[in-house]
Amino acid sequence: MMKNEEAVKNDLFGFGDLNVAFTKYFTGDSYLNGLVAPTGEIDINVSNVNFEPGCRNNWHIHHNGYQILLVTAGEGWYQEAGQPAQLLKSGDVIVIKPGVKHWHGATNDSWFSHLAITKGTSEWLEPVSDEEYAQLGGND
Repeated sequence: MMKNEEAVKNDLFGFGDLNVAFTKYFTGDSYLNGLVAPTGEIDINVSNVNFEPGCRNNWHIHHNGYQILLVTAGEGWYQEAGQPAQLLKSGDVIVIKPGVKHWHGATNDSWFSHLAITKGTSEWLEPVSDEEYAQLGGND
């Protein structure tokens, strides 16, 4: 069993299903459990996103809103364009302002889970290259 696998798969907010709808925006497998969908007066999306070791999403930008990540289990990375990557662990909170190019995902040797609270639309960009990812500390 890989590091933090049990904690992520038994997460309080549910592991979810293979994230087939967004496969083209991820390197590796992710699992999604939708908790709140935008409807009527509610204009945010809340999902539990789970990443297998080494899985990460593409660079992307949120428009007309923001994203808040609440790390619930495992170890992962968050990086804004032009900035060093931040190692994330359970309890960490990341607030992503509109228009900020960024990505997030698991470390190479750990499962990773976060709640994503998102308002607005996402513009999906290029993948995080294997070379970029391999240069992060802790991804030996």
